[in-house]
Amino acid sequence: MNPILGIIASSISGWLSPPPQIAVAVNTSPFINVFPWSTATGFGSKYSNPATLATGNTTGVAWKPQGDAIAIVHETTPFVTAYPWSAGFGTKYSNPATLPTGNGLAVTFKPQGDAIAVGHQTSPFVSAYAWSTGFGTKYTNPGTLPTSNVQCVAWRPQGDAIAVGHSGGSPFVTAYPWSSGFGTKYTNPATLPAGTPQGVTFSPSGNDIALAHNSSPFVTAYAWSSGFGTKYTNPGTLPTGVGQGVAFSPNGADIAVAHQTSPFVTAYPWSSGFGTKYANPATLPSGSGRGVLFSQDGSAIAVASDSSPHVQAYPWSSGFGTKYANPASAVPDTATGVAFI
Repeated sequence: MNPILGIIASSISGWLSPPPQIAVAVNTSPFINVFPWSTATGFGSKYSNPATLATGNTTGVAWKPQGDAIAIVHETTPFVTAYPWSAGFGTKYSNPATLPTGNGLAVTFKPQGDAIAVGHQTSPFVSAYAWSTGFGTKYTNPGTLPTSNVQCVAWRPQGDAIAVGHSGGSPFVTAYPWSSGFGTKYTNPATLPAGTPQGVTFSPSGNDIALAHNSSPFVTAYAWSSGFGTKYTNPGTLPTGVGQGVAFSPNGADIAVAHQTSPFVTAYPWSSGFGTKYANPATLPSGSGRGVLFSQDGSAIAVASDSSPHVQAYPWSSGFGTKYANPASAVPDTATGVAFI
């Protein structure tokens, strides 16, 4: 490539990449806190709250991958609330024409940014909508519904599959092909998760799927190729309590689990299965881990928790670094989720 064109292309890429931010779902007003994020210094000064707040306790948060919108789910109708984002909250988007049917429990945007899915408490338990500068038409419900409340939901990075973790007993996880709507349910895993998942994620390659759940071994992972493959061997050192969140690093080299019991977060190398557990952070999260996520460049990891300061973040380089300073503006109550852009 011509060197000048290379410089221009690099500059355009930088302009198009959203600046790093970290969002925290909160169990009390204002229900969401957002901070600028710097790998060097951590949390910046909190952005102003949205002009129109969510209507109830927030249970999950998700950025549109392109960085121009943010959505939260909550316990009171309309159960999902979304805002434009440009260095702060814009005017709340109109509610979906067809609302989710119960308390919102999980939310995620399709990686391509053209759809959004909500897990909720009442049948059909998962609702998905087209997305283009706001909620579009609701997609037809899956032909085979999840068995009960959908606690977590994830798209495969390629956008060709969607998986939900749910209560209500077996099979605890249900996945569907996706092509402008839900396809015919994939066959259940041959070895089911041991309990209700609170977190689900695909690896960046799309070749693996992992769930954090409420019964030992607390995290379960499978190979993925047009459906569930063979279950990976459990970690040699298990998480110490109920799994409530799970995340792969952006390069797919690591996996982390947030859980209820000290040390509240557990991380492992990943290479077609769990490696030897990394050392715990020198400064542990302050309480039960409610969610975990790596920053988009993989240089940091954050944990949402139920005790003050409610969110903790660490540099990441093949293990936990020294904890970043807490946000100057305190997260006011239990953090139920965390999301980087």
